[in-house]
Amino acid sequence: MVPAALELLAFVLGLCGVAGVLVATVLPTWQVNVDVGSNIITAVAQLRGLWMHCAWDSTGMLSCALPPSALALPAHVQAARVAMVLACVLAAFGLGAAVLGMRCTRLGGDEESKGQAALGAGVCLLSAGIAGLIPTVWYTKESIDTFQDLTVPESNRREPGGAVYTAFISAVLLLISGVIFCASYLKRGPDAWFYPPKQRQVATTKPEGRAAYSLRDYV
Repeated sequence: MVPAALELLAFVLGLCGVAGVLVATVLPTWQVNVDVGSNIITAVAQLRGLWMHCAWDSTGMLSCALPPSALALPAHVQAARVAMVLACVLAAFGLGAAVLGMRCTRLGGDEESKGQAALGAGVCLLSAGIAGLIPTVWYTKESIDTFQDLTVPESNRREPGGAVYTAFISAVLLLISGVIFCASYLKRGPDAWFYPPKQRQVATTKPEGRAAYSLRDYV
């Protein structure tokens, strides 16, 4: 049986994962490129995120702009947008169900209802973790392929930024939290999975003081 302290740890991990996914979604540091140029004074850091592109020069000025059209974005950027928003929504639902399914709370009803809520929380958190892993892996692959392509100019070669690592770590935390909550549901009643409930046998007894009738008495 998964103890209540482990469920509380899973909830904290899920909470950290949700916060990390939200931060990674809005950060403009999914891809980073530093162009020093001929002089360190003219150095410019180009930052690309899911929703905006930013430029940070050596004087400390940061200027950001939205992409002109969402349909003109590459496929991996559009898929990352959808996946990260889906991860945020699923993780939020998972935390809400986790509050109902945890043993240390008085919400959620009886033990059976709490177990079902814990299972729903685990499934939502697992799905959120998978949805958060997909864009990080895809973004990293695209960045590495572009960086190693010799036909791409040096100024257009970008490396994975801090938002990619934040999203990856947050997705792993969500996966761990989801596994713990699913295990919590499976461990609450292991006998029910292998041994069906036994039916009560009702004993049929003849009433005392009344003789049993036989067909031979009427012949």
